[in-house]
Amino acid sequence: MKRFLEIIRARFSKKSGKTESEPKETSAVNEPPTSPRAKRKPDRFTVVSWSLTFILVASLLGSTLYYKSTLPPVVTTISAAATPESDAGQTLALVPNVSAGGSGFPSIFRDLQLKTNIPERPRYESIIYRVSRGDAMLRIAESYNVKTESILYVNTQLEDNPHNLKPGMELVIPPVDGLYYEWQEGDTFEAVAEKFDAEVDEIVNFPGNDVDLTNPEIKPGTLVMVPGGSRELRNWAADLQTAARGANTGTGGGNATNACGGGPVASGFGWPASSQIISGNGYGPGHLGLDIQAAEGEPVYAAGSGIVTMAQGGWNYGYGNVVQIDHGNGYVTVYAHLSAISVSLCTPVGRGGVIGLAGNTGNSFGAHLHFEVRVGGSNINPYDLVR
Repeated sequence: MKRFLEIIRARFSKKSGKTESEPKETSAVNEPPTSPRAKRKPDRFTVVSWSLTFILVASLLGSTLYYKSTLPPVVTTISAAATPESDAGQTLALVPNVSAGGSGFPSIFRDLQLKTNIPERPRYESIIYRVSRGDAMLRIAESYNVKTESILYVNTQLEDNPHNLKPGMELVIPPVDGLYYEWQEGDTFEAVAEKFDAEVDEIVNFPGNDVDLTNPEIKPGTLVMVPGGSRELRNWAADLQTAARGANTGTGGGNATNACGGGPVASGFGWPASSQIISGNGYGPGHLGLDIQAAEGEPVYAAGSGIVTMAQGGWNYGYGNVVQIDHGNGYVTVYAHLSAISVSLCTPVGRGGVIGLAGNTGNSFGAHLHFEVRVGGSNINPYDLVR
């Protein structure tokens, strides 16, 4: 290779009219005075070789990119019907499919993710949460992936009432839905599971209970987690009796001695506040109504036409200033924690009429509207009527 380069260099030198010769020795005394050296011309061999190299690399790179660009990705979409237990509306992954000839560059289209999704590890121990101003039971429960009633089960200081939540209170947050039970002498897994409507296997296999599967037994006095267990919660809504307009209105379960006679009958129901956001607690076993976002002094509207059967200020079992409306079709609605009441007993109202102002009276943790719907004296989910 070296010999080949010398031959090429010699040929370029001949073409330029220059020949290489042995340098003659000249005495430094007789050496003529030096003059500025003329700017040396670039070596033609170097220029040509580098140019050819650049052209070759550029050609290879360009041809590669062109070849890839002419082969679009072939993608196969998996239909929802072909995937068992797929959720409706869920985006399915696209699986690459290489062409029959084996060529091509299949691709999978994915959304850009700036964060790595790390699966949440299961929790087997309870944790302590300190309540801050502005907290609500529903939000606390959702942040720890448990139900509000599970928090009520294990925190006796709440007395089964989510409205007893106060800033600075320390709550025990269970690791999973269920309750804690202190094991008693003579207890069996079957008896405890039946008592709390749970499964024996769930109690035995829960890692936090640390049960020896080769000899499953629990010492008396041990606090055991009963996953999926439940118990009766106190029905605070029963303290405030349903006030009906009369004995034969179909409302039932209420105050049959109410002096109000007939009145408007609702043909439809609407939302009782300007906002439709649930700011505190939703409907559930521990809370038989909706806590709707409403600032102090915002208007509260009658959900439907009817007659006012209660317009009462005071504590009222924690409801504070409260209004009830009998709608004449078996439904009664309740509006609690009002800062002001705009109607009086036996007043007929129409759907959307202002009956009071939202507030923070009674057992309330921040201004909002507590709204209930009752049928025959029993509470139902308001969403079933006014959504």
